[in-house]
This record gives sequence, structure tokens and C-alpha cells, in this order.
Amino acid sequence: MSRKRKDIFFLGKGGVGKSTVSALTAVRLALQGKNVLLVSLDPAHNQSDIFQMEFSGNPREINRNLSVQEIDIDKQIKNYLSAVESQVKRSYSYLTALNLENYFGIIKYSPGIEEYALLAAYSEITGNNGDKDFIIFDMPPTALALKFFGLPKLSLLWLNKLLELRNEILRKREIITKIKFGKREVERDKLINKLSEQVAKYNEVKSAFENNGLTKINLVLNPDELSFSESELIKKKLEEFGITVSGIIVNKYVRGYGLSRIKEKFNSTDLKILPASESPLLGFPALENYIHSNWDNDTSFE
Repeated sequence: MSRKRKDIFFLGKGGVGKSTVSALTAVRLALQGKNVLLVSLDPAHNQSDIFQMEFSGNPREINRNLSVQEIDIDKQIKNYLSAVESQVKRSYSYLTALNLENYFGIIKYSPGIEEYALLAAYSEITGNNGDKDFIIFDMPPTALALKFFGLPKLSLLWLNKLLELRNEILRKREIITKIKFGKREVERDKLINKLSEQVAKYNEVKSAFENNGLTKINLVLNPDELSFSESELIKKKLEEFGITVSGIIVNKYVRGYGLSRIKEKFNSTDLKILPASESPLLGFPALENYIHSNWDNDTSFE
């Protein structure tokens, strides 16, 4: 059965309003009767301020169509390391002689651990919410967000090389890795099993990120040079990962600013203009009022 849900990501330079745009999009879709989950992966967790409600790692219902969830990255890192530790102890019990568990307190500071934890959170959220029409992700700052999107491709490079190396080791050592029982074959090499599982997992995530019909990657920028330049960088980096930017949202637009350069630079993507709000967009009524006053029927970045 094909997946009906769409995942929508909002990226952008700090301060451009990607959290607000994420919230507006979630509210607008919910008002249309869609079943929506808004997830904050940004450590700043601005959604609590925007909706003026407290959120946590468990989805909180705003109304019958909209729920909001905030991911605690530090907690996700602990969960991720706990799962790794459990797997190591279960599959490689002989390593306990090395007191490996004593080093997990250090591993949490390893480079790259944040994006692995975020990807684990993404997989858990998407896996548990197959009933949603949309999951909207308010992304962390640019550096971490780009590492998150690049992680599947980078991990697959390493995993495939490790698989080649492991198979070569087994071949040279002439280790029999399979025992036949009639027509059944039982794998004996646990490492190859685990590496193959990881390859399948990252291939699935990579394919989802690259599927523009299921995953929408939107850049939020302001009509200023700094956010424009950073958006160019984000678009370029994502393309290196094989990921296409779906839409550009010019937020806090002030009439009179020339849009020709933005249209020229991002001509392969849809462009959406959101005018600057005359009042703070805080609370569900304010978000709803802005949508009714400023948003047409364009669905280019949904």
C-alpha cells in the first residue's frame, strides 16, 4: 500500500521565521481538515512561544486536526546511545570483557552524534504516525540541518565499504558463514547481518528524502542579503546530497523589495511571498487570522 502522508521540512538561516512559517503551514492544513503533526527539531523550540502552550516529546493536541511535538535532542542522544549499548551487549557479549559500557559517557560527545540522534527521532516519528496526512518539521540551525540530510548518503558510503571489507575478510579466512538446513540458509555472521540492516534502513531514508512527491524541502528566507546567501548555500548542499528544494518562502516581505533576483536564482522552485505581520503571530487565533488575511489558495510548498 503506497504512503499517502507527506513530510514537509522548513530550513533557513536563524531568525528568518522558519518556526512561524512551520506553524502557519500546520494551522492552515489543519483548518482544511487535514490530520497534521508539527514537530520541532530546533533546540530553541519556538513553537511553545508561538502557540503559547507547553510542548514535550509527546504530541499535544491543539485541536482535532493538529498536534505539536518538541524533540529534546539531549534526550534523543541518550536514547540513541542506550539502544547502541544494548545492541552491542546483546550481539557482542565478548566485548564486555573490555568494559566497553564505561565509554558510552564519552561517546555522547562524539562529532556527528546529534544528527544520528535526530535521524533516529525522525524514523521513530514517521514510523509511528502513518495515519497523518502531513508531518511538518521545524528544523534546527543550518549546520545541523544539513548534516541531518547528508547523513544517510554519508552513512551508506561507509556501510557499503564496511560490507566489502567484512566479506573480503571472511573470504580470505575461508570462514563458512552459512549452514544449510534443507532449503534454508541461516546466516552465522552477525556483523554482516547488522551492516545489511543498516544499509536497508539508510537506503529507505535516503529514498524518502529524494522523493519530491513524498518529501517537501522548503527554504525560508527574508528579503536581505544574509538570508539570501545562506539559502543559496543550503540549496547547493542539498543538491550535492541528491535532494531537491521544493519551495522558497520569502517571509516578512515588505512591499517594494525587488523579487527579481530571488526568482532568477531559485527559478526551479516554487516561490511563496508572506508579508510582514502588523502584529505578533502568537497564539492560535493570531495565526488563523494571518492565514485568512494573507494566504491565498496556493499550495506550492505543501
